[in-house]
Amino acid sequence: MAATLIDGKAFAAKVRGQVAEHVTRLKEENGITPGLAVVLVGEDPASQVYVRSKGKQTVEVGMNSVEHKLDAETSEADLLAVVEQLNNDPAIHGILVQLPLPGHLDEDLIINSIAPEKDVDGFHISNVGLLGTGQKSMVPCTPLGCLMMLRDHHGSLSGMDAVVIGRSNIVGKPMAQLLLGDSCTVTIAHSRTKDLPDVVRRADIVVAAVGRPEMVPGDWIKEGATVIDVGINRIERDGKNKLVGDVDFASAAERAGAITPVPGGVGPMTIACLLANTVTACCRANNLPEPEGLTA
Repeated sequence: MAATLIDGKAFAAKVRGQVAEHVTRLKEENGITPGLAVVLVGEDPASQVYVRSKGKQTVEVGMNSVEHKLDAETSEADLLAVVEQLNNDPAIHGILVQLPLPGHLDEDLIINSIAPEKDVDGFHISNVGLLGTGQKSMVPCTPLGCLMMLRDHHGSLSGMDAVVIGRSNIVGKPMAQLLLGDSCTVTIAHSRTKDLPDVVRRADIVVAAVGRPEMVPGDWIKEGATVIDVGINRIERDGKNKLVGDVDFASAAERAGAITPVPGGVGPMTIACLLANTVTACCRANNLPEPEGLTA
């Protein structure tokens, strides 16, 4: 039986709708408009496209969008000054510094200069620590989107066996923490894992976030498992450029109970969750109830 397709585009649209409703209530009942500031350094084409999309979607849900575009040669001191200005601006509730940064800039230093409560990417060391100890934090957008889709498909995740393939600070590690928080039994697998196929075959939930095209074949997937494919890899096939995930979709879909496609799966959820995090940050800053269903 073919796997159920988990439609990230449709789910992201639903999340954006929830965000827009909450923004409307904040405006009408409290006179507050959430504000998101994005800082882009340099001319990286992919980053420019991503920042434009973020700005467009921010405005579409009724929030204020602020963009700071800086030259690639911008000094660390000047970038830190922009972040500090945004930290002190009460109209800005979320700050995102687009990565990657030019090589002369210290990414860790810049990210950790953002006020933790405005760190809507969830990368600040304080938010990492809060998430790791099960406390209220800003949660990285991509893992949050994966968790939302899993909860929507399964309801409770309690007691399920989950394998996260990949141990990055952006996806793998926070994804494992979120699954633990929902009472899964979690294994983090990676390139050095012994008997990786057998580890994956035990999983009720597989989250692939390793950045290697189609490295997970269908025969690694347990019958009926849910597969969340975070990978976005560009490959040449039949003389054409094609986007594929970290999972071989065709063979995995024959065994999985549910699976996300690439493109159109996890990707659209990342910006949707950025918007959700901005609303959450705004509510926390003003001691207002947080939006239901939009947090971890």
